Amino acid sequence: MSELDRIAERYARRQARGDGGDRYSLLRPEVWQMWQERQRALLRLLAIRPGAPADWRATEVGCGAGGNLLDLLRLGLRPEHLTGIELLPDRLAAARAALPERVRLLAGDAAAADVEPASQDLVLQSTVFSSILDDTLQQRVADAMWRWLKPGGAIVWYDFTVNNPRNPDVRGVPLQRVRELFPECSPGRFTTRRLTLAPPLARAFPAAYGLLNAVPWLRTHRLVLIDKP
Repeated sequence: MSELDRIAERYARRQARGDGGDRYSLLRPEVWQMWQERQRALLRLLAIRPGAPADWRATEVGCGAGGNLLDLLRLGLRPEHLTGIELLPDRLAAARAALPERVRLLAGDAAAADVEPASQDLVLQSTVFSSILDDTLQQRVADAMWRWLKPGGAIVWYDFTVNNPRNPDVRGVPLQRVRELFPECSPGRFTTRRLTLAPPLARAFPAAYGLLNAVPWLRTHRLVLIDKP
């Protein structure tokens, strides 16, 4: 069984356990607080980038049901400039139902996706690499993301940095590993933000999200902007 098959199997196992669905609904107070925090941090980073969003081209690895691509549309990117790549057929179908037809959606292995080299202003991934437990596949996907970027483009990375002892299907990706995945990028081209209150705490104490999130070591994720020279 390939790592891609194992990823699909792990996601199916999570669904069977009921780990999805309502837990990630934006109607839940901890979820919208996490989302708003991440959006504020990302928009601050994107606001200082050159050019107009209508001219940017962007690809997302692991686009899921299309939520992040919808956010890019709200930001002003044009549908025909967006590409989403998704391994899981049910998620890809949900993205197709939610997104304009002019958004290009690709199925399967992101490392082999038909995206032209040096064509993208932004390449995004959100909690994808923490679900890839094979180092070789992680590197293949990272190499593809770097290859797609134009000079002057940027990778938008959001993922958790610590292991979850209750979930062996994922592993944290610390900043040092992120740097290893993009060896052609010098340390000064990584802009990082520590975000997101540990989800178990956020779910248990949603009314205290802001207070608890003020403690840096309780934040479990990093938002990283990786600029390509």
